[in-house]
This record gives sequence, C-alpha cells and structure tokens, in this order.
Amino acid sequence: MKNSVLVGREKEIDTLKSLLLSDESEFVSVIGRRRVGKTFLIQTVYADRIAFEITGIQNASLQEQLEGFAVALHLQSRSPLPIQKPTTWLAAFQLLIVYLESTQTPQKRVVFFDEMPWLATHRSGFLNAFGFFWNSWAVKNNIVVVICGSAASWMIQKVVHNKGGLYNRITKRLHLHPFTLHETSLYLQKRRVNFNHYQIAELYMAMGGIPHYLKEIQNGESVAQNIDRICFEHNGILYDEFRLLYSSLFDHSENHLEVVRALASKPSGMTRTEIINHSKLTNGGGLTKTLEELAYSGFVTDYTPFEHLKRETLYRLTDEYSLFYVKFIETLKKQGEGTWKSFAQTPVYRIWSGYAFENLCLKHISEIKKKLGISGIYSSVSSFYQKGKDGMDGCQIDLLINRNDQVINVFEIKWASSEYIITKSYSETLRKKISLFKYYTKTKKQVFFSILTTYGLLPNEHSRGLVDKELVLDDLFTAP
Repeated sequence: MKNSVLVGREKEIDTLKSLLLSDESEFVSVIGRRRVGKTFLIQTVYADRIAFEITGIQNASLQEQLEGFAVALHLQSRSPLPIQKPTTWLAAFQLLIVYLESTQTPQKRVVFFDEMPWLATHRSGFLNAFGFFWNSWAVKNNIVVVICGSAASWMIQKVVHNKGGLYNRITKRLHLHPFTLHETSLYLQKRRVNFNHYQIAELYMAMGGIPHYLKEIQNGESVAQNIDRICFEHNGILYDEFRLLYSSLFDHSENHLEVVRALASKPSGMTRTEIINHSKLTNGGGLTKTLEELAYSGFVTDYTPFEHLKRETLYRLTDEYSLFYVKFIETLKKQGEGTWKSFAQTPVYRIWSGYAFENLCLKHISEIKKKLGISGIYSSVSSFYQKGKDGMDGCQIDLLINRNDQVINVFEIKWASSEYIITKSYSETLRKKISLFKYYTKTKKQVFFSILTTYGLLPNEHSRGLVDKELVLDDLFTAP
C-alpha cells in the first residue's frame, strides 16, 4: 500500500486497513465534500487490492453511465475485445459478478464505486441493482465494497438510510473532513512549502483545509501572492470553483446559494428568521432540507443555543472558501493580477479576518479543550444570542464551553498581527458582556473568561483580573 504519501487521515487509514483483515464482507461509505481527498484516500490505501473501480459521470444520462461502466470493465478486465454496453444496471452488475468470479485471489479484494450519486440517475434502477449485487453475491464473497460521494445528503438519505434492499447494510461509515491546521501544516511541509503558523492560518481562512486547493500553494511566494494567483487570476483554480461547487453537490442548488449568500452577509451567523428575511426563500420544509444538506456537507454549522434555551439556533457559514469567494473574489476578480496584494492591507480585510479567525477556532474545539486540560471532562459547545429586553442590552457570544465540572468557559476571539492589547473601554465592554450572560442565563456555574488571540495578550492593568485563561494561535496546531 502507498499510504506513505498520505498526510494525516490516520484514523481513516487504520479503519480502511482493518476492513481487509475481517473474516466477512464489508460495506463502507465514504462521504466528504468535493476536493477533500476521498478518491485519493481510497485509491492509495487500497492501491493493490482494487479489483474494480468506476466513477460516475456528472450530469450524464443512464445510457452514458452504462457506457462508462462497459469501458471501465473492459479496461480493468483487460479483455481483448470491447465489452458490449449492458442495457440495464441489473445486467451490468451481472457482468461484474462474472468478472469478479473469474479473477478470484486469496487476498480480500475491493470494489470501488466513486461519485455514486452521479451513477444513480433518476429512475435508473441503479440502487435496486446495487442492492441485488450486495445481497446476492458480495456479502457472501469476502470483499470490501466502497461507495463514495461528494453529495453527502444524497448518500445519507439514499444509502445510509435506505429502506429497501440496502437497509442497515453498511458496516462502516467514514466522513472525510477538510484538513485541520495541524494536518495542513504537515501537508505543506511535505510539499516543501515553508510558512509559519500565522501565514498558514491566513491561507486557511481563504481556502480552508481542502487538499486539492492547498496543493496549488507554491514556496517562494508570499501568502498574498499565492492567493492572488489561485483566486484572482483568470486561470486560478479557485477563480470560478464556486460556480461548480454547489451545482455538483445539490439538486436545485439555487436554494443553497441563497442561504450561503445570506449567511456571507453576516459572518457572525443568522437565525432561521434572519435567513428568510435576507433571502428569497420561504419558511417550511424546503428551507429545512436546504439547511440540513448544507450542514451535512460541511458548509454551514448550526450552533445550539446555550442549555437549549428557547432561542433560535444560530447558523453560520463555516466553509472558508465560500465566505472568501462571496466577500472578495466575486467582487474583485475582474481587477486582475495583483488585486489581493493591495486589498489585503485594507480595513475591510482586517474586519473580515476577525470573523474568519472565529470560524477557524470553532473548527478546532478539540484542540482548545486539550489546551484547557478538559479533554476528559464531558462538555458541550454552544453559542449565546439574546436580543436586548427590559431595558437591558443584548448579548452575543460565539463560543461557550459548558463543562460538567460546573464551569463555563466564555470565549473572546481576536485576530491580530501582534500581541493584543485590551484597552480600558474594551475591558468594560467585556465585563458587561459577561454580566449580561450571567443575568440572562441565571447560571449558577463558575464563569471563566477565556481569550484566544494570534500572539497572546500584552499584559496591562485592564487584562489583569479579567482574563482567566489565555490561548494563542499555536494551540490550534496541536497534534491529536
């Protein structure tokens, strides 16, 4: 196996390897957004075990998918003559069974269906035929069947929660997430790109931990130069990726784009009511499904109100590239080469960086808990949002860690290019926020005020007695 070229993914690699050692057939689903590295992971770990592999063709008809199957079977069977295109998926799987039985080996083999949602076109009969393949043959022949798809919601609804022949058949589920900051750092080192943690965070806030995007980073160029070339030059990989990203994942993607654009207008997050007011969507099941699909696919994160108090859930756009595209690329890309090198110095960028850094921290909760020394303590993560009432001001806190040891960590998150200074007026604002939180929640727990900055605090009389715990950017790069 060639897993030495992989960076990170240790748990996923171990899981996939373990399936080869079991004494029975395994059926594994691998879900993850476009470009996150699903195919690369499967092909690398199972490099010498894949007996058959097929990839769905986007927006292709049933006949084109069947033609693709015939071509794949012909190439992998090394048949001297072309294989005639089957007329149905049931006939296709019968051909596959014949091929697999004719090539039996002592080793456990892998059959890999990549981009399964594209294979299963409307009324094609693919899922029924696939169920026949698994139930009548694969389950009895000690193989690993891997299905993979970028459309996470489709995979979950149609396969994981299938009520027909595939009901409860999946033996292992893997959800492949973007790289963490630690994995991103390892990946860039592997590619001989030498950036410090601050620079890596800047890149991550623009394009996220997507391996296919990160491989475009070049050593010898500054962060601004890399972003300029990748995002703002006409042939850059992220120049128009946004247009393809959502249409490749969702049917009726215009609804998803409405939500994404609404949330991009308020990076700190919106309630469901606010999303409706800022978009063309109406309240109902359609919006619920759209929000669920965006959450399944990792674009939107919903934050449960503190202790499930009767306030609306807060939805936040947490896909870095989508936020960066709507905020900057879409409006600035026509300015051409050098756009970002100049714009990155503006106040608008500094304000955006603050929200982007909050997203970064929210994605690294396990690292934050580890630094706090509470990894072994049961805790829940939530947000808090309260409109002003009864003559009192409103209050919003983006990150709360509510612990079972009768402690709540209330976080303030700040992005800065040097040590952060808490001024007198800002310390008063923070103390008021903590007081409002205690007033509205009536909590009896100990409240610790924690601050997470890039380079830490510059201690002064305003931070003393206010900050109970201080974390820095480096803490987010901790290995698991």
